[in-house]
Amino acid sequence: MITKQVIRAASGWLELGMPDDALEELAVLTGEDGSERQVLELKLSAQMAKEDWPHASTTALLLCGQAADEAEFFLSAAYCLHEAGSTAEAQKCLLSGPEVLHDLPVFHYNLACYLWTLGDKDNATRHLDIAVGMDDSFLDSARVDRDLVGMVI
Repeated sequence: MITKQVIRAASGWLELGMPDDALEELAVLTGEDGSERQVLELKLSAQMAKEDWPHASTTALLLCGQAADEAEFFLSAAYCLHEAGSTAEAQKCLLSGPEVLHDLPVFHYNLACYLWTLGDKDNATRHLDIAVGMDDSFLDSARVDRDLVGMVI
């Protein structure tokens, strides 16, 4: 009962754009309650809203372990790792996700960003081409993405 109340309150804080308050609500949940998927998802949303990349990385990786078939968790974990400065780890995380990721343009786009950052220019360009081929709106994003500076687009 308490867990549901806490989840409802934390969700409300997030909807109001108050991630610190959401995290404060969730902090009362410990043990199994604090490790429930819904709790971790809210925690991740709040941490990402705060741009607390190291903690968000940890939370997202826990979610990957709980739901290895959920592509979104691998995208989030990789993104958080990259933002935390662990781009090589981000690439490994993304590539370790479920096969369905390969059907998503955002997978190829994010992989292009990680590869470009790591200096693998040819593969970065190849993955960006795949992403744009799947969804041409990624071309506009690539033109202004700080991770793709210097790439001829």
